[in-house]
This record gives sequence, structure tokens and C-alpha cells, in this order.
Amino acid sequence: MPSSKPRPGSQHELIKEGCSMSYRNKTYVAFASENIASYRLMEAWRENKHIDFNFYDAHDLYISRDTSQPETIKRNLRERLKNAKQVVLLGSMDARRKGSDGSSFLAHEVKVILEFNLPVVISDLDGDRYVDQNFIPAPFLTADYYTMSVSFQPTIIKYALDNYAPAFASSDNTGPHQYKPFVYENLGL
Repeated sequence: MPSSKPRPGSQHELIKEGCSMSYRNKTYVAFASENIASYRLMEAWRENKHIDFNFYDAHDLYISRDTSQPETIKRNLRERLKNAKQVVLLGSMDARRKGSDGSSFLAHEVKVILEFNLPVVISDLDGDRYVDQNFIPAPFLTADYYTMSVSFQPTIIKYALDNYAPAFASSDNTGPHQYKPFVYENLGL
């Protein structure tokens, strides 16, 4: 007779214990400096006991001071990304502009993300649930890099980190993707 006890690490055990893969993997949140308020909101979601959202923030590693030299900051950003397993990019026109300019810190982050082949969830700050290429830095589009675009809501971001990110390395998909409307509906969004 099969055991009714869930296998270690199975979906049933993770649900039962109230955790998920996104909680265990270091997540790097990339954003244009103009969008720091949205990053702070993500931190507030994580701290709110009434919102089922958590991430192990790679920004807590290799802290740079405001007085650090640009090369020191870039070196620290690289080390943070080296320790990350997945990325959430806060999608906006500023993120596209800076991530595409070749000289900003966000452009450096995009370059390193591509080099390390990390899964990227693009969370559109305007609430779009579809791929908006105006919010995706050009290097991702030029490389036909497999990304997942979602709205800026904790439930769908968590869903993407739990489903898209773990499947990223073994996927043959290329280019930007989005979830179908029924995924949002099933999540109550």
C-alpha cells in the first residue's frame, strides 16, 4: 500500500509547510533607480504577514556605499548576481532605457544576467499582463532571451518564480513570454 506521507520536496509537502521554491532561492531584483519605490513595496509585501509573498533578497549581499566608485559598485553587483538563482526585473520605460544604454548600472546588471543565464521575470509596473517590449531592455530582446512577463502583483510574481524560474534551464523556449489569462484567473487575480 502506498504511503500517504508526501515525498520530501514534493508540491504537497511545500504547500503543507507553507513555503515554495521562491522562498528558498536567492532572488535578485533589478530596477531603474526611478523605480525604487516599487522595490520598497516588494520588501513591504515580504514583511506583511497577510500577503503570501517572500523572496530571499540577493541585495542583502555585498553592500555598496553611496561613496563607492563605479567599478566597486559593478563588482558588487556581479557578486550579488553570482549568488542569485533568479531575477525579477521591474519593467518600466525607465528600465528599458537604462537597461539598454550600455553604461548604467542596470545595463551592467542586464549584461551579467545574460552572461550567467539567469531566469528573468519581468514584472510590468503599469500592471500589464502581456509582453510589453517597451519595458524590456533591448539586450534581452536582441538575444531572444527567454523571459516571463507578468503584472506587478505579488501572487503572479511568486507564481512565476515557483514555475517559470525552475523550468528555465531545461526549456527550449526563446524570447519574451506571458501567462495566459486563465493562470491569473486561477490565482484569483
